[in-house]
Amino acid sequence: MVEQLLINDDDFYIPDANQLVTEDDTPVDNFASAKQQRLLVGSLYSSLQNQTFLAEANVGIYYTDLQPPIVPDVFLSLDVQAPQNWWEKQNRCYMVWRFGKTPEVVIEIVSNTEGDELGKKLRIYEQMRASYYIVYDPNQQLGEKILQVYELRGRYYAEKSENWLEQVGLGVTLWQGKFEGRQDVWLRWCYHDGNVLLTGDERAEQERQRAEQADERAEQADERAEQERQRAEQERQRAQLLAERLRAMGIDPDTL
Repeated sequence: MVEQLLINDDDFYIPDANQLVTEDDTPVDNFASAKQQRLLVGSLYSSLQNQTFLAEANVGIYYTDLQPPIVPDVFLSLDVQAPQNWWEKQNRCYMVWRFGKTPEVVIEIVSNTEGDELGKKLRIYEQMRASYYIVYDPNQQLGEKILQVYELRGRYYAEKSENWLEQVGLGVTLWQGKFEGRQDVWLRWCYHDGNVLLTGDERAEQERQRAEQADERAEQADERAEQERQRAEQERQRAQLLAERLRAMGIDPDTL
């Protein structure tokens, strides 16, 4: 249990950030989780550039001054931003009382059975009142379900039958493909039509392909124009040859 200290400021009590453990240098537990976290966070920032939000991986969330922080693998909080002076102690992690709200989405990536994602962690996020809790279990450590999405209804979570997060305007989906050179099945954000949010590399590749296609179309147009020019030149040469033959026969082609 992290020792807490409260300070009094005109009868408004907030925890003293200097007494909180905002980071403990605990490393990510495996390569797969690290890549998956980068994919989820990075695709948000590359695709939702006109929207204000904060998304991070392995950053602690203080949801009450009575408990130590919970550290989700990924979280998404809408309409908030990281403070400019983020090296200050009170700004190094997500303190709900400073941001004024809890994150809308928290995600846990299961790598073993020790995390208790469907027990203790679920109850903590439920108490924290995160709108959605997503459990991604790629190796089926917790059961047969690879993906479970919970929505806060009243005081408790209810498992959803579909993966659209209405309050966020995004969904999640399992996507098979290559990310950072690794072919695998990945958890990804998606739009309502099922298209996934692109990473920066995917967006650059898409633009490159569009540019190539535009170049190909331009080349094809040039080829068609050249073919038309050649056909016109052939027609002109045939007409000229015919006119010469007619003149040889004593016929003026201009009078025909």
